[in-house]
Amino acid sequence: MKTPAQQILHRTAGSRAARLFTAALSLAIWTTTAVANQTANIPAPSPHKLERITEFFNNEVATGKLPGAVILIQQHGKPVYLKCFGVQDVETKTPMTPDTIFALHSMTKPITSVAAMMLIDAGKLSLTDPASKFIPAFADVKVGVESVAADGTPFLRLVPPDRPVTIMDLLRHTSGVTYEYIGGKLIMKAYWESDLFDGRYNNKVFADRIARLPLARQPGTLWRYGHSTDVLGRIIEIVSGQTLYQFEKQHIFDPLGMTSTKFVLESADERARMAEPLPSDTILKDAEAERRAHPEWESGGGGLVSTLNDYARFAQMILGGGQLDGKRYLSPAAFKSMASDHIGPGSSVARDYYYFPGDGFGYGYGFAVRTDPGNAKPPAPGSIGELKWDSGSGTYFGVDPKLDMIYILLEQTQNERSRITPAFRKLVYDAFTKDN
Repeated sequence: MKTPAQQILHRTAGSRAARLFTAALSLAIWTTTAVANQTANIPAPSPHKLERITEFFNNEVATGKLPGAVILIQQHGKPVYLKCFGVQDVETKTPMTPDTIFALHSMTKPITSVAAMMLIDAGKLSLTDPASKFIPAFADVKVGVESVAADGTPFLRLVPPDRPVTIMDLLRHTSGVTYEYIGGKLIMKAYWESDLFDGRYNNKVFADRIARLPLARQPGTLWRYGHSTDVLGRIIEIVSGQTLYQFEKQHIFDPLGMTSTKFVLESADERARMAEPLPSDTILKDAEAERRAHPEWESGGGGLVSTLNDYARFAQMILGGGQLDGKRYLSPAAFKSMASDHIGPGSSVARDYYYFPGDGFGYGYGFAVRTDPGNAKPPAPGSIGELKWDSGSGTYFGVDPKLDMIYILLEQTQNERSRITPAFRKLVYDAFTKDN
């Protein structure tokens, strides 16, 4: 019996359609074979080296440094390591699960950046659009230059920007918009003495307030972490005519099945699943109290909560180049732009002292992008082309196309994150190296 493909070829033998079909079929077979061969050449993780991750986090919990954590390493779309450690709250002693809810903090930024790129894909937004096109207050923004008066008194001299802040600047953190705890003393003083966090505020109020504050640098000249993605969240609202959550729910969360990813927990069941920092983790406790006290603020830079199961869907979509399960979320061109370094050689962008992408990484639109081995000896583990980001609450994820792998660590710690996340990253990549 002829296969369906052979039947079609038989009916159209000698025709142009047959030749086209044959070419398409040959291409499909070639592509499938190439992918299979590529997968076969990708190293799988060593089971006994994966156990080192278990040993490390068991010790973190046993010694009281962490209440708990959940970890996923997924290769070729399937988990190769999935573990839950400790408890989500030391008071309730509720065990960690893949459905425990974590405050993402800055791991919100990649999601907001994808939302913006979707609007760019749709032709409703452009990388070159000035922020003032949507938020008029940015038309009057000034750059703060730290200066010294004749009597030796330091002061902040306000000068016009050389060019407008653009959507690209907001995506790649070159806007000059900073955080209140990063930058020169006078810039930080201006932020702290402002009304930025007074009373109740939504994205509209917040964006208007921050546009009245001085930029820390001329737009496009320095990578500096800050509230850029929060401003971007407001622009998404203006362009889409929806709140940031409504837009992300319709276009990202619901299609991906991210049912527990939101800005505000809506039920007692959800609140009972929330992971809490240790009582001694006072910086994060305070930050979380502030976030929860402002449910009206859908912070595109740090306001989302999510679960391991949810964020794995988002990360797998990124690994798929902007598509998952047959649905495309970003065009190939938009994804390539998002996952490319935009602050490297030739960009005229300097790097701040606090350069969070790290050694060997550039920055795309919402992600750190591995571009080279870096200066460390030996080089930090990882692959060229890897994408990653983390947060002040200890959450961390990476996407490695070379290994066809994603890795996610969800925990709630500010005190220990700077020690744990690089240790975790090394353990992940050690598991994929050959045994000595």
